[in-house]
Amino acid sequence: MDVTSLADLPLRPDLVGRTAYGAPQLHVPVTLNVNENTHPVPDEVRAEIVQRVAAALDEVNRYPDREFTALREALAGYLGHGLSPAQLWAANGSNEVLQHVFQAFGGPGRTLLTFPPTYSMYPNYAVTSGTAVVEGVRDDDFRLSPETVVHEIERVRPDIVILAAPNNPTGTPVGLDTIRAAYDATDGVLVVDEAYGEFMPADAPSALTLLPGRPRLAVSRTMSKAFAFAGARLGYLAADPAFTDALRLVRLPYHLSAITQAAALGALAHAPLMLRMVDEIRVQRDRTAAGLEALGYRVWPSWTNFLLFGGVDDPAALWQGLLDRGVLIRDLAIPGALRVSAGTAAETDAFLDAMAALTPVGAR
Repeated sequence: MDVTSLADLPLRPDLVGRTAYGAPQLHVPVTLNVNENTHPVPDEVRAEIVQRVAAALDEVNRYPDREFTALREALAGYLGHGLSPAQLWAANGSNEVLQHVFQAFGGPGRTLLTFPPTYSMYPNYAVTSGTAVVEGVRDDDFRLSPETVVHEIERVRPDIVILAAPNNPTGTPVGLDTIRAAYDATDGVLVVDEAYGEFMPADAPSALTLLPGRPRLAVSRTMSKAFAFAGARLGYLAADPAFTDALRLVRLPYHLSAITQAAALGALAHAPLMLRMVDEIRVQRDRTAAGLEALGYRVWPSWTNFLLFGGVDDPAALWQGLLDRGVLIRDLAIPGALRVSAGTAAETDAFLDAMAALTPVGAR
């Protein structure tokens, strides 16, 4: 039988040669490669989610609330900062939220400015919406100063600027001074991706504080990380009401299922309990950093639930050696570096034990 390939199909020319997003999904004892929250949802929260989902099933023959009104109210209450429900938008993960941004504000003849190394999906949103991609440069140690971001914006004159704050995959923070400078320098929209916002130090201000008077600014968040909700797929952003109205123009009808809305409401009802996991994850992150440094690796400071570590002679060999020992981390093609997510105490032990066994081969 003849096998059809992509080359045999009338694919869009700008998609030819591209590959799909593909972080490895392997069944191994310790999975620390995609920055998931490795702690399970607490039983008390699980019970409420089940109860709410069961209630939603009673009306699952009907379309869900297209405006996800109760969820927007709950998200506004959770974020605080005087936000109103009209300023909140949500979708199936922050991926779809950001896709909506590109559909509304990108497109042919428009440009994204991004600052690699950063989240690998940003260029994908651009390409699939017909938006051109221009890469800006970072300062030393993956930092991003106000002067650098302004220089790059003035060079490119982009329609969309995305700043991951803290940055993924490096874990480095982005100061509010840089975000203010970026907003003032661009006539386009600025998206600050705070996917790891809950892992920032308690005294570190969020970009949410900058929203008043800045209608072209949006701050995106996710429930995948701090809320251990990666499988439920719920992301959201806060912005001016006019900004969220723009996203209504491009969303699919009833894009958030009644089940997703119910599950998210159940989790948000127990936000303080859910966020206790964040403290434990920080402990394991710092344990992992100390263990890596003791082995001679360089670890970049992180405001997230993962660590980028350098000093690796052969990242591919070290990655494979860990996998052979049942530990999966991430090779992002950053020279001499790998990334590992913070796990449970047992997962931290397993990772550090494997690293100790491999260090003579894998590290300087």
